[in-house]
Amino acid sequence: MKRRTFLAAGSTAALLSACTSVAPKAKPHVVVVGGGYGGATAARYVRLWSGGDIDVTLVEPNPTMISCPLSNLVLGGSRRIGDLTLRYDGLARHGVRMLADSAASIDVTRRTVVLASGSLLVYDRLILSPGIEFLMNALPGLAAPGAQEQVLHAWKAGAQTTALRAQLEAMPDGGVYALAVPPAPFRCPPGPYERACQVAFYFSRHKPRSKVLLLDANEDVVSKGPLFKRIWRERYKDIIEYRPGFHTVDVDVAARTAVSELGERVRADVLNVIPPHRAGAIAAQTGLTSANGRWCEVDFRTFESTQAAGIHVIGDAIQTAPLMPKSAHMANQHGKVCAAAVVDLLAGRAPAAAPVLTNTCYSFVSDRDVIHVASVHAYDAAQKTLLVVPGSGGLSKEASALEGTYAFSWAANIWADTLG
Repeated sequence: MKRRTFLAAGSTAALLSACTSVAPKAKPHVVVVGGGYGGATAARYVRLWSGGDIDVTLVEPNPTMISCPLSNLVLGGSRRIGDLTLRYDGLARHGVRMLADSAASIDVTRRTVVLASGSLLVYDRLILSPGIEFLMNALPGLAAPGAQEQVLHAWKAGAQTTALRAQLEAMPDGGVYALAVPPAPFRCPPGPYERACQVAFYFSRHKPRSKVLLLDANEDVVSKGPLFKRIWRERYKDIIEYRPGFHTVDVDVAARTAVSELGERVRADVLNVIPPHRAGAIAAQTGLTSANGRWCEVDFRTFESTQAAGIHVIGDAIQTAPLMPKSAHMANQHGKVCAAAVVDLLAGRAPAAAPVLTNTCYSFVSDRDVIHVASVHAYDAAQKTLLVVPGSGGLSKEASALEGTYAFSWAANIWADTLG
């Protein structure tokens, strides 16, 4: 009996020893590609809402994030690009692993990402926030060597923003600045019209004989139309001229001339052309751009791609729901809904069945006066999309400095929410 007891005790000890020597189970790994408002938010909240039980790697080649919201103020002269340059330190404090790299290819079957450096990342879930890619082939003149350094888009905040500001400063008083707006959909629907206000504000202070010519491929102002047009009449009547239905299809760079699809030519001293765009290159390369070959279709409950299991797409790259803007605020909301879904899926739980998202877009019409539009979007199970909640949101009655205070507070809050 004693021998049997000893043997049993010995077997138990051996078993316990074996158990304690087994390596702990690896944590699930989420890879996030793109550190803008969508990707950075998703990376932070996957770590936060999983209690650190999910490893997160954020792949982003740039050492800082330069905010597109408020970047038009650089053109108006009331802000500098440094005021909008934000660091990723907060994400690292949350345990997000930062990789200064970019995604070169994705193997959907093996669930791997090959980076430009040659490194390989294996993921359990992949979140793509690739932003936009410009369709330069839609404007053949911009393919010439050096053309894109002369005719700027400045639609990604950074070096081109400061370069466009320098062109405006060098333009003689009495000159013409022309801004060509692409057909919708495009990043930040009110953005071009805010830009027209900012340049007009600058001219009103420093080049009062100069003009802003707004060449819009759309038949009317895409966002806040009546309000913008009233502001142009009341504040910038002799500066801003709006031409709807001018679809720019080419650029004569040497002559600084925009060419419409009808052959109409418009020359400017400073020509600012925003090309049409689509989802970032890595999304197209991976076969995710199923909507007109430009945008990524997703399940709005999780933002999982309809084309590839285990890959979620957020931000400006998606085919949006009805009346959903491609905005920074909306990308931040995509990131949160997606993060919550990914945490649930990796834990074996069902994601939320009916997410609700909010959006606010502020537009500066001077250095301090602002207008806004807001909306609430709820998932509709019958239509399998996000729809604007009737009676939600709203539009400013007029521009005001008080709304300017709100806009700056919004920026500070979303920067903190996105980057930790």
